[in-house]
Amino acid sequence: GLGNTGIAQSNPFEINIFNPASLGNILQKSFLYEFGLNGTYSTLKTTSTTENSSNGNISHIAIAFPIRKDLGMSIGLLPYTKTGYNIDIENAIEGSTDTYITRITGEGGLNKFYISSGYKVFKNFSLGVDISFLFGSINQEKQVYTGSYVSISDENHYSGAKLKTGFQYDVLNLENFKTTIGGTFELPTSLSGTQTRSSYKTTSSGASIAIEEEVENELDNFELPLSYGLGITSVINKKITTSLDYRKLLWGDTKQDQNNETYANQSIYAFGLEYTSAKDKFKYASNIKYRLGLNYNTGFLKISNQQIDSYFVSFGLGLPMRKYSNDYFNISYSYGREGTVDKRLIQDNFHKLTLNLNFVGKWFNKKKID
Repeated sequence: GLGNTGIAQSNPFEINIFNPASLGNILQKSFLYEFGLNGTYSTLKTTSTTENSSNGNISHIAIAFPIRKDLGMSIGLLPYTKTGYNIDIENAIEGSTDTYITRITGEGGLNKFYISSGYKVFKNFSLGVDISFLFGSINQEKQVYTGSYVSISDENHYSGAKLKTGFQYDVLNLENFKTTIGGTFELPTSLSGTQTRSSYKTTSSGASIAIEEEVENELDNFELPLSYGLGITSVINKKITTSLDYRKLLWGDTKQDQNNETYANQSIYAFGLEYTSAKDKFKYASNIKYRLGLNYNTGFLKISNQQIDSYFVSFGLGLPMRKYSNDYFNISYSYGREGTVDKRLIQDNFHKLTLNLNFVGKWFNKKKID
């Protein structure tokens, strides 16, 4: 609900997956665990047609805990990319006025498993490091019918590792006003890939003939760019929290071109606002968190020399699971748009609902007997 901000946010009762430096503030004897789901309903349109689609997925599973005073650690799993498309292409048969249809479908995506740690170097300054392992597959099937039916299936498997570092520094830390700045730096990396291809042909008589059976091929490495981010978060009277983030991903330096597509440097601007009345910490209503977020993304892909940008606005609530607790049920709704109908391209208008459970447990507390 906060527009995907988080570079400078540091709450000892929440897991921050944007900046590992925040882990230096986890309280001793605490144990954090989170689980999230999201669902999206999209309306895809061109200048001539409209189509609706929906999907859902796990947003993340994560835990965090202190190793010792001022040193924390987090482990988590979340989706990194998602692929889903169904494209029909009409082609002319050479020397004829007839045409044939090629249908291309794709699904799958990459997952991210991370291990991160943060250390509070001194009172107002923390450093962190995040090691991520990316893995998964993208499956594509091409179906062609020209008298006989031909199907070509490709399973593309990718894997690789990423390294990110971060810092957070409390510029001001007064009783009723706190301002923190944060930064992240992520090194470029290469994802290695392999492909398993199988294909067969079905004749008009119904006979099926194998063309290729699970042929292994090496794929060109896919390059992920160097990126960095800066953020500033302010907390006023322990009621109002504002966050402003900026991220830059240098896709242009990866020198990757594909057909009519080119990669361009990407900028992401995000703003988040959270309000808690906090009139009486023992009353349920006083501990509800109200959230608003804005996000604009220039995109990293140019198609027909048109950069595919996106934006969304989000609204959210943090509902305490019970009184006197830091456990929360978080719900947010986002509405956004990606792409354009200009130059025969596709625009996606989407509605997204996200649900998240955030629990704070206690470790190693000694029982007292009166």
